[in-house]
Parts: sequence; C-alpha cells; structure tokens
Amino acid sequence: MTYGGPDSRRLFWALLPLALAFRFWLAAAFPITGDEAYFVDWGRHPDWGFYDHPPMVGWWLAALLSVSGAEWWLRLPAVVQPAFLALAVAWTLSSVCRDVERERAWWAALLVLLAPVDVWNVFITTDTPLVYFAVLSGLAWLKAGRSDDDPRWYLAAGLLLAGAVLSKYFAALLGFAYLIDVLLVRRRPRAWAGLAVAYAAVLPALTLMAWWNAGHCWTNVLFNFVNRHEDAGFSWRTPLLYAATLAYVLTPPGLWLLLRGDPSRVGRRSLAMLSAIPFLIFAGLSLVKTVGLHWLLAFVPFALLWLALSLPLPTLRRLATFFIGFAALHVAAIAVASRLPLETWQRLKIHNGVVLTFESQALLERLKPFGADHVFAMDGYSSASTLGFNSQKAGGQRFIVLGPGSSHARNDDFLTDFRTLDGKNILVLRKTEPRPDEYRPWFREVAIERFDHRGARFWVVRGRGFDYVAYRDGVLAKARDAWYAVPRWLPQTGCYFCDRYFGGSSCIR
Repeated sequence: MTYGGPDSRRLFWALLPLALAFRFWLAAAFPITGDEAYFVDWGRHPDWGFYDHPPMVGWWLAALLSVSGAEWWLRLPAVVQPAFLALAVAWTLSSVCRDVERERAWWAALLVLLAPVDVWNVFITTDTPLVYFAVLSGLAWLKAGRSDDDPRWYLAAGLLLAGAVLSKYFAALLGFAYLIDVLLVRRRPRAWAGLAVAYAAVLPALTLMAWWNAGHCWTNVLFNFVNRHEDAGFSWRTPLLYAATLAYVLTPPGLWLLLRGDPSRVGRRSLAMLSAIPFLIFAGLSLVKTVGLHWLLAFVPFALLWLALSLPLPTLRRLATFFIGFAALHVAAIAVASRLPLETWQRLKIHNGVVLTFESQALLERLKPFGADHVFAMDGYSSASTLGFNSQKAGGQRFIVLGPGSSHARNDDFLTDFRTLDGKNILVLRKTEPRPDEYRPWFREVAIERFDHRGARFWVVRGRGFDYVAYRDGVLAKARDAWYAVPRWLPQTGCYFCDRYFGGSSCIR
C-alpha cells in the first residue's frame, strides 16, 4: 500500500456530502444577487446573443426557468459544479495517468472540491457554463495526448471549447494554451492534426457570434474589447491585487508550491500549460487593468491537478489538510455572518445594496401603491435586476434602467423602448441621493421623497409626464456616442439601438 492510498478516496467521499449540503443551504438561503438577476432576465428573453457576453448562460437559465424560478433551482448548475468537476478529474486522472499512484487522482478531486471559491460560490453567472466547458475541454485535451493523439478526443476538446466560447470570450485563452502546448510540448504531426480538428469544431460557434454581433451593433466586441477598458492604465497596485487574488484562489501554500515546482520533472507539461498560459497572460494584463477573481476560475482546476500529480505524497497530503481547514474556516465565517442583523454592515458603503438584496420584498411592498400608474425603474442595472427578479416572481412588473448608466450590463437597451414611455409616469428608486435638477429635463413634474429601511436610506423619484425627445437627446445620444460607436471596418447588418432611436447610420464611427 502506498502512502495515503485508500485514505484519499474515503476522505473525498466523506467530505462530498458535507460540501454539497453547505452549498445547497447557501443557495436556498442567500437571495439572488444583482448579476444573477441580470442573467435570469436573459433567460426570460432567450436569444442568440446578449449585450455583454455570448448566450450560453441565458440558454441554461431559460431551460431552468421553464421548470421553476426558485433560487436554489436556478443555481443548481453552480451548486453541483465542484462535485461534478472533482469526479471528472478523478476519472480522467485514473484513466490517463497510469504511471503515478492512483490515490493522487482522489487528492486532485479533493483539492478541486474544496478550493476556496468552490466552497462558497453558488451564484450562477456566465462563469458557470464557462468553467464546465473549459475544464471538460481541457480534460479531453489531456486524454487526447495520452491516447496516441486520438482524433475523437481532440474533437471532444474542440466541441467543449465551442461551448466555452459560447459562454465567455475568455475561452480563447484555453484555445491559445492548446496551440502553445502543441508548439512546445507535443510537437508531433498527429498533434497538429488534432489541434486543427479542435479548432475546426469551434468555428460554428465563432460564426454564430459574428453573425449575431453584425446584426446587433457588435455589442460583444465593443464591450469586451473597447468600452470596458477605458480606465486601463499602468498601476503598481493592480499586479499586487492580482498576486493576492491568485494566492486566494489557489491558497497561499498552493501558490507557493506551484511556483516552486518544475513541470518537466513529472512529464506533465501539457497540464501545466493549461493553467500557466492563462495565468501569465492575466499577469501581463494586470499591469494595466484589474483582473477579476472570476476570470481565473476556469483555469484554477488545471493548476490543482498539476500540484496533485507533481508533489511528493506527504506534501500533497499536508496541502489537502490545509484545504480542508481553510474550507472549514469559510463555512464558519459564512455561518456566523448569516446570523448577524443587516444593521451590522451599516457603516460599510455596500450597506444599501445589501439591504436592497435581502429586503427586496419589503421595498416592493412600499412601492406597490404606485404600481398601477407608474413604470418602475432604478438608476443602475444591478438594483434594477434584483428588484425586477423579485417583482416578476410575485407577478409584478420588471424594473427598467433610467439614466445614463455605464458601459456594463446594458441588456435593458434591448428590452426597453423609451419611445413607448412618452408621456407616462415613472418611479425611480435610488440608493443614492439624486441631484435636485437631475430628472427635471425628462419630466413635466418631479417629486422626491426619502425613507429609511433597516438602517439604509433610499430615495423615491416620481416623474410625471415622461418627455421621450428630451431623454433621447440628453441621455440616449450620449450613450450612442460612448458605447455604440461601431467602427466602419466592421460589417454591420443592423443596430437595434441606433435603428430604434437615430435612424441607423448614426452608430457608425
């Protein structure tokens, strides 16, 4: 019996139901967040694409909504994700890595199951399908390399990569890692042929997104590659923040062991490429932009797999023990926080948002008397999505976004036609105090009231007689110039925003 042999498997199966139970509780107890509610709105209006990202999570949520709108049900793909991927990792390594101790597969599964973010992240967003497809694609890629370059596994890797592309454009980093792997590691004619097979399988997804974007203002391209990077610039803080983020998602000892390791020692260079290439690209990007924690999620499992295969078994067992203790600390902290009253967070800037998320029904009850003759709105997408989700769950109206907003999450531009609101009354609930003259240009009359709830302060703006023309010239025209300026070299077959409000040609830069 090798060191730790049977213990890793038994320990995994002992901890799996505990991890799932905690995640199911969290999914049922925690209200839908703004980002989640925003993507649920995609599911209510399924399409071939959406403003920010490709459509996959919208398709998933449309299917889930056809059964139930319960929070735990909508989050089910996210809740079971760590368990599913951990089992996929155990199966793949058991079948692929026959030259190492079999128990390493279960240590790898345990690390994936209890990675810090996988303990608490039950929120369904675009990253949920991305992680599924990216990790499974990477495992198929590894299987292809260990199966005498079997083209069927390369095809599977490509089809799964296509699913990742239809989830989020970060999937391109994984496709680039495949190229580097063939260039530097595999370097065989059959590997090049396999790469061609994988890339060919992705082409239909790319074609679909090009076709949809051409008819929808190229919103994905403008948002992901132009508009969201306006604040980019060199900073010494963002690389430090990236290093801290990497240390968290891998744990400090995990990152330290990863940096000390040498992938050539155990012949797992292909596996190392799948995490090293994206992480290095993010490191370069961090010089000029903040790298979000969720950007890393699709590539963390590959780093954990490499650790499980490369570390001496005693070291691997100690690392797994740290993961268990760190996971228990997360569970304890979340359990304590869940028992604290909302007023506990009153001094934090996020307090109003926390109250809005947890007390949505109480806020909706306060607005209910105005529902018959007012259109409900918020001044930002997150709050509008949160209240809209809870309102529609109870049979009420969705909340529109009124005001300039930002380049982020403008899918409401698809759904709201301000021409149809001309002359109507609109009620805007705000978490911040409005300027005295902020809404007067858009309405015949404006009344502003203030109220407090659970230690948070909110403002209600009631505008009577909406002036569409004034709003178009004062708000929509600026949004067009800032976020819908399509470059002339991009072929365009339609632009919902400019066709609706400005006659189409105004959106061409």
